[in-house]
Amino acid sequence: MSYQLYRATTIGNALQESLDELILSGQITCQQASKVMLRFDKSISRAFGTRVRAYISFKAGKLTSYRFCDNVWSFVLKDVEFRGIAEDSTFHAVKIVACDGKGMESDDTK
Repeated sequence: MSYQLYRATTIGNALQESLDELILSGQITCQQASKVMLRFDKSISRAFGTRVRAYISFKAGKLTSYRFCDNVWSFVLKDVEFRGIAEDSTFHAVKIVACDGKGMESDDTK
């Protein structure tokens, strides 16, 4: 599932560590922890899709590589200029990972 990328964020790691502690102490099962992580995946993706309204544009000096696998695009760019939120910034190298958010609208009440 491509939307599991959010698990590598600070909040995703903190949630996983907390669930691991609960499993080790016998307070929840592995299956319950898996359900919580799946709910997290769906919730964080939905929140980004509905609540984040910030836009940014960029201009890349050079596209050095790109890849498409399992509905996930990965781009590596060099000399990238970002414009938008507060101030313009230029970065030597940037990796962009883009996932298809369709299919996230399924019922997560199970």
